[in-house]
Amino acid sequence: MDEKLLEIKNLKTSFRIKDNYYAAVDDVSLTVNKNETLAIVGESGCGKSALAFSIMGLHNRAKMEGSISYKDQEIANTSDVKLNKLRGKNISMIFQDPLTSLNPLMIIGDQIGEVLYLHNKTQSKSKRKEKVIHLLDKVGIPNPKHTYNQFPHELSGGMRQRVIIATAIANDPELLIADEPTTALDATIQSQILDLINDLKEDMQAGIVLITHDLGVVAETADRVAVMYAGQIVEVADVYTLFGQPLHPYTKSLLSSIPNASNLKTKLHVIQGIVPSLQHLPREGCRFGSRIPWMDESVHEEYPELHEVAPGHFVRCTCYKHFYFPDESKEDHHHGVS
Repeated sequence: MDEKLLEIKNLKTSFRIKDNYYAAVDDVSLTVNKNETLAIVGESGCGKSALAFSIMGLHNRAKMEGSISYKDQEIANTSDVKLNKLRGKNISMIFQDPLTSLNPLMIIGDQIGEVLYLHNKTQSKSKRKEKVIHLLDKVGIPNPKHTYNQFPHELSGGMRQRVIIATAIANDPELLIADEPTTALDATIQSQILDLINDLKEDMQAGIVLITHDLGVVAETADRVAVMYAGQIVEVADVYTLFGQPLHPYTKSLLSSIPNASNLKTKLHVIQGIVPSLQHLPREGCRFGSRIPWMDESVHEEYPELHEVAPGHFVRCTCYKHFYFPDESKEDHHHGVS
């Protein structure tokens, strides 16, 4: 039986611009189970980080509606006192930019030690130091005793990212949110960090929410994938289905825009336009509609909903049934699902 760690229901996170609130996360529902990696994918500006920060309760001026529950305990709009007991202990986050997440004036050992101290004040100083060195070792830092006394600026980007991961896993969290954990890293370090996150999932049986725009990362690490566009989830499926039988036009467009062995000779698909800004998001109709202008408007639903097209496979809007790329004729186009 899947053990549900996180359940998000109809979550709407809105930000105020001048006198109005605009939803950056719009009616999102998702679940994450123990020992499962759920990847949330989409272009920059589609609401992925806003969703992560909503789960962590890190928006101080946003209006949040809907429900976020961790192990059946409601954590949306709850007090900081309650959240602080969970944050850093049961639920942890690996932030996107390690340099802004670390205090430049504190040595590494004290920064990780602080997280341990906050959730276990009775632990002796020497035990805490021992644990920090063990954590640095666990995340693959070559000389942990030396690194313990270093400042963030003395470390490389990859090392700083490992320190951030060590901090996030210090208290063996059950739910780990990784927001673009490999963005600024080169390919070798990137794959080491991903292996590390995978090992942690196995070791701690943790649930992981992996936020990324890199489909290669998703293919390597995710169990299930939620594709996000303009604040909404447009497709959810297990990783094999999503790569093998993508249905939503946005998912297909994303997959066609990455080079792989089968499309080396063909021109890569370029998605027209950009993700609209918060104020200019179409709140009715298919939000991706304007970026596939060759499709007739009649193929879209007026209020697109998520449809379960196969067990565990959800797609928003009916336009997926009619979608084709502009360089295919309609006849060439095969329906993934009739």
